[in-house]
Amino acid sequence: MSAGFFQVPLPSNEPVYSYGPGTPERRQLQETLRHLKQQQWDIPMFIGGREVRTGQLQPIHPPHERNHLLGHFHKGSSEHIHQAIAAALAAKKAWEHLGWEDRLAIFLKAAELLSGPYRPLINAATMLCQSKNVFQAEIDAACELTDFWRFNTRFAHELYAQQPISVKGVWNRTEQRPLEGFVVAITPFNFTSIAGNLPTAPAMLGNTVVWKPANTQVYSAWVIMQVLREAGLPDGVINLIYADGSETGKVCFSHPDFAGIHFTGSTGVFQSMWSTIGANISRYKSYPRIVGETGGKDFVIAHASADVPALATALSRGAFEYQGQKCSAASRAYLPSNLWPQVRKLLQEQVNSFSIGSPEDFRNFFNAVIDQASFNKLAAAIDRAKADGAEFITGGTYDSTTGYFISPTTFRVDDPKYITMCEELFGPVLTIFVYDENRYEETLTLVDQTSPYGLTGAVFAQDRSAIRLATERLRHAAGNFYINDKPTGAVVAQQPFGGSRASGTNDKAGSPINLLRWLSPRSIKETFVPPRDYRYPFMEP
Repeated sequence: MSAGFFQVPLPSNEPVYSYGPGTPERRQLQETLRHLKQQQWDIPMFIGGREVRTGQLQPIHPPHERNHLLGHFHKGSSEHIHQAIAAALAAKKAWEHLGWEDRLAIFLKAAELLSGPYRPLINAATMLCQSKNVFQAEIDAACELTDFWRFNTRFAHELYAQQPISVKGVWNRTEQRPLEGFVVAITPFNFTSIAGNLPTAPAMLGNTVVWKPANTQVYSAWVIMQVLREAGLPDGVINLIYADGSETGKVCFSHPDFAGIHFTGSTGVFQSMWSTIGANISRYKSYPRIVGETGGKDFVIAHASADVPALATALSRGAFEYQGQKCSAASRAYLPSNLWPQVRKLLQEQVNSFSIGSPEDFRNFFNAVIDQASFNKLAAAIDRAKADGAEFITGGTYDSTTGYFISPTTFRVDDPKYITMCEELFGPVLTIFVYDENRYEETLTLVDQTSPYGLTGAVFAQDRSAIRLATERLRHAAGNFYINDKPTGAVVAQQPFGGSRASGTNDKAGSPINLLRWLSPRSIKETFVPPRDYRYPFMEP
């Protein structure tokens, strides 16, 4: 029983280390990378507090070094999904009734562990398994996940503190209950922070979780689980499984105690999940919460007044940091004819100067794409653009001899509805349409109507009226809208992240909005002196 009104520590965003030559963090990280390369991990599932090994081993290779073996993980089956659900339900009562301050303390401790002693390990695992350079790993795996854990505890405290008014003789209270049942978290390869946030955001509010990460992110997912275990997370609260995604959905979505899904992945998969959940709606004890972020076809539009160096840099960073494998990556650009020659020259200079290779070499800005399937899809798109006569500005080559390397590719098309202006590729391919500088308003309509997505977008202009017009006309085209900045790099609590249209439910990770989805409030009214007669005064003669 709590004996005080406790305040969660005020959070601040975790500082980003520089990893410059001679810094202690650089030395630590390089030592950790060398150590990991010299061993092979045997990674089990983690169900109900037990490490589960099936013997069905799946190899883990760095995308940039296909022939090196980092280790194996143990593939699960439908049996293990059922076990994970049972473990989550068995842990639910004790976890739900643990004081909120005790639950949140676990994640505050996890944040300290992650940003402190585990920092080199989580960054090294992300660099090796997901082929991220040191800066991209630092801002994702170490800093953003730390931010999620610190800020979400504060947001949870604020939600618990929100209470209704009471009138004389009555005490009104709101109890923020967790959902009734278990939550499923299905997480992507591209952000270690997302993989950590999707299961823990519901968990810190008293929910128990079945967590299925992408196979290509298992290596760093296991580090997250190690951190949570050391922080004191009770057995069964988060159960980590490596079963097939389709089998996970089949088992979980047919269970009567299924209470919600926290998802980041493809639009097609999310829509299929939604359809299955809808078809099974009569089976469930309650209406499940469906929360998903599903990608985008993110844009940059420049006005004739835009600052050229800032625009070119936003394109080179926004399109090619982490090989364009961000849901928010710039993948289509609309540039005015008066600026195109300057932008073309500067963009070429910047992209052609990229150092490309393994993230273990800190000089490299650009690394490999995640796997063979991604490589094949991107290579096919590049070949098609060549066959269709696109004007290539940068890149256009690919090589999978040692790793899955797609060169940072930029090409210009004459058709604003060309396939790569409309469909998500999820890789380092930027398509540019050059418009008549006098047709800015028409081009805004084109930006709004070309793609089914609505995740991120940016406008570049010095003319304030042009900025205002774009902000109004593109109101529903991007859930995260940037003015004179690249459309990537959302920071927890600063730019809550999410989009609508085909990009998801826009439940804004990194804000209290997301946490509300994992709560089911109960209103409690206590009357101190209740009436003892049914008659009202108006009934008197």
